[in-house]
Amino acid sequence: MFQQIRSHIAVAGAVAALGFLPEPVVAQTTEERKERGAAVIRHLNNGMTQPNLEGMRREFPFLAEATEAYALGDVWSRTGLDDRTRQLAAVAAFAAIGETAFMKIHAGYALNKGVSEEELKEVIYMVTVPAGFPKAIAASQVLSQLFEERRSNTEETKP
Repeated sequence: MFQQIRSHIAVAGAVAALGFLPEPVVAQTTEERKERGAAVIRHLNNGMTQPNLEGMRREFPFLAEATEAYALGDVWSRTGLDDRTRQLAAVAAFAAIGETAFMKIHAGYALNKGVSEEELKEVIYMVTVPAGFPKAIAASQVLSQLFEERRSNTEETKP
């Protein structure tokens, strides 16, 4: 229990340290916010939609809409951080709380935006301090899978 509380405090501290301070929100329609969220996904995912979000849209349309409009359209579209920094912060936060599926998605986006495998590894090493070795080890295993998948895809597309 203490480890979990420490982990949540560490994530909150990292968020505060990176300057995630709220900016004034301009009232917009949900449709405008969803469109902005869809644009964020295409930007991060090399022009493609996000398969998990599309699957959620079929079974849980309200949750998909809320994710697209708020998380992506309002939060991820903010200009306070560049893409690389935002993705590194997301990878660290998701790894620290043990959400390796989300961490893997954002690690993929990070790689798409020029973050190296070595930089992602360094983030996981840093996770050992606030979140502990079990979460960092779990994150390292998922990152290893992602690296292998991407290497295999690259080799398959070579002439």
